[in-house]
Amino acid sequence: MKAFGKVVLLVLAVVVLTGVASGVALAAEKIGIIDPQRIMFNHPKFEETQKKIQQVVESKQNEAKMAIETESDNKKKADIYQKKREEAATEQNKLMEPLFKDVDLAMRAVAKAKGITLVLDKGMVFFGGEDITNDIIQELKKSASK
Repeated sequence: MKAFGKVVLLVLAVVVLTGVASGVALAAEKIGIIDPQRIMFNHPKFEETQKKIQQVVESKQNEAKMAIETESDNKKKADIYQKKREEAATEQNKLMEPLFKDVDLAMRAVAKAKGITLVLDKGMVFFGGEDITNDIIQELKKSASK
């Protein structure tokens, strides 16, 4: 019976210590919050990239218009239109990918420098966290000037 009591006491001690340790781990988390849209709009290459995307979209629209004008079957017209929209979306993703990568690298650099272990979208946070949006924008500008 005494052995059973010692086992229960040991299990209870482990549970308490685990709870305390997890509480300490949560308290050690430093959370950063960002406004991703503001960061992207302030990326040094954003306007240039948007102009390129607009050119691609216009080009794909013209290609679709010319191809549709020569086609009489409505289903084929719809297929052509859908294909050109998908091509435009693919091109847009290719053009935006370097910007997303730049933002990711800048965010990681700022978070590391500030000791932040978790970064969340500002729109998903009701309270708390350190807003690092401006720091990331500055890091992007600094990287672009190199």
